[in-house]
Amino acid sequence: MTGFATARALLAEFYVAPYRGAIARLRRDEDDLLMLFVFSELMGVSNPAAYFTLELQPVLLDRFHDWHRRMGLDHSPLDGIKCC
Repeated sequence: MTGFATARALLAEFYVAPYRGAIARLRRDEDDLLMLFVFSELMGVSNPAAYFTLELQPVLLDRFHDWHRRMGLDHSPLDGIKCC
C-alpha cells in the first residue's frame, strides 16, 4: 500500500467505526421485521403480502431458530416447524 492508500484506509476506519454498531442494529431490526412478515401467516397473523413472501420461507427457514430465540420465544411459535 502506498502512503496515500494507507491514510485513506485509516480515515475511512476513523469515520466509519463509530457507526458500525448502529448500522448492525438497524440491519438486525430490518431482518427481524422481514422474518415476522414472512412467517406471520403461519403464526395466525393476517398478511396481505403472503403470496409474495411465501417463496422466501424456505430461504429464511435456516435463520428461523435464531430469530425466535432473539424475539424471546423459547420454542417455535409455529405448529408445523419444530426447530427446538
